[in-house]
Amino acid sequence: MIILGISAFYHDSAACLVQDGKILSAAQEERFTRKKHDFAFPSNAIRFCLEDNNLTASDLDFVVFYDKPFIKFERILETYLAYAPVGIQSFIKAIPLWIKQKLWMKELIKKELGYDGKILFTEHHESHAASAFFPSPFQEAAFLTLDGVGEWATAGFGTGKDNQIRIQAEIHFPHSLGLLYSAFTYYTGFKVNSGEYKVMGLAPYGEPKYKDLILSELMDLKDDGSFRMNMKYFNYCAGLTMTNKRFERLFGGPPRKPESRLTQREMDLARSVQEVTEEVMMRMARHVHRETGQRNLCLAGGVALNCVGNGRILREGPFDNIWIQPAAGDAGGALGAALFVWYQYLENERTCDNKKDFQQGSYLGPKFENGVIEKYLDQNRMVYTFVSDEEIPDRISDLIADEKVIGWFQG
Repeated sequence: MIILGISAFYHDSAACLVQDGKILSAAQEERFTRKKHDFAFPSNAIRFCLEDNNLTASDLDFVVFYDKPFIKFERILETYLAYAPVGIQSFIKAIPLWIKQKLWMKELIKKELGYDGKILFTEHHESHAASAFFPSPFQEAAFLTLDGVGEWATAGFGTGKDNQIRIQAEIHFPHSLGLLYSAFTYYTGFKVNSGEYKVMGLAPYGEPKYKDLILSELMDLKDDGSFRMNMKYFNYCAGLTMTNKRFERLFGGPPRKPESRLTQREMDLARSVQEVTEEVMMRMARHVHRETGQRNLCLAGGVALNCVGNGRILREGPFDNIWIQPAAGDAGGALGAALFVWYQYLENERTCDNKKDFQQGSYLGPKFENGVIEKYLDQNRMVYTFVSDEEIPDRISDLIADEKVIGWFQG
């Protein structure tokens, strides 16, 4: 049984091929197009997955998409209607793409793949949960998914056991930890859905001067980690920006201009939202432990890429073990959707040893051996020096000692 999972049209489009429960290949579209976080339909990634395993679309038993476009479209329409006439510019920009392309996912898949078989759809946070639990080493575990937004859900938790996952509770849009973090990503001058890791990296250089202000004005955080956001400060529901003028007045000025000089203010803002994020993650983890009674926790969703927050859950949280989907963002949704079909939809057996996961080190994409690299360099008449594997450690350590910058490509 061969299953192709697809994620597309938000960010980090990807494809994943699963055969009888084993992950054969997986890749993000950006690796082929050289467009960071490419959100286009992953034609190149799909082609790689099939060709890498000597397969064609006719060999596929199922194709599964990682969320449900019609439910997501319902959320978008309801949100625009709730804020109308505010948001007309955003509406005009967004809706044509939905009408022309995003709603016709079955037809698009059939056309792009030349495929006439069965096409399935999982919910967005089901895909995240499946990507967290099914490749994990645990026969039974709790899971926690956190991101910007799927169809309606922005966070969820539940339990996985054997070949089934069950979502027990969710937080819904517009209340979103991921979108809160993205709002500060935008406000500190970085690109949304791309520069969040820069905010996390900037945080240690600042002080949490605005933490109390965030918790008192921007969100109402409960003991169990659930929260509601004060939407009067945000613009992402119907606007073209993440924050508004009230947000700017609250934090004392306009957003930083991209690529301009970073100041202590941005460092303090980063530290503040990072500490708030960690606090929410810790409260949620404790609540999930109380509700499920599980010893193991699996994490996925874009917020699960916040390794500082994950580290706190590992060190200070109530769980004995945690396992994090390496492709925790939307790219991993392709993998999760495919595994969901194999285990939960088709009810195939799943057996774990609670030690070794099924992710295969995430070495699932294109490989480039020495001969391939050398052929490319020769064809393009590039100057190079061949260094044997035995020579590399000494050569690299000498360069580092000389304070040189190393660019490393391997695999």
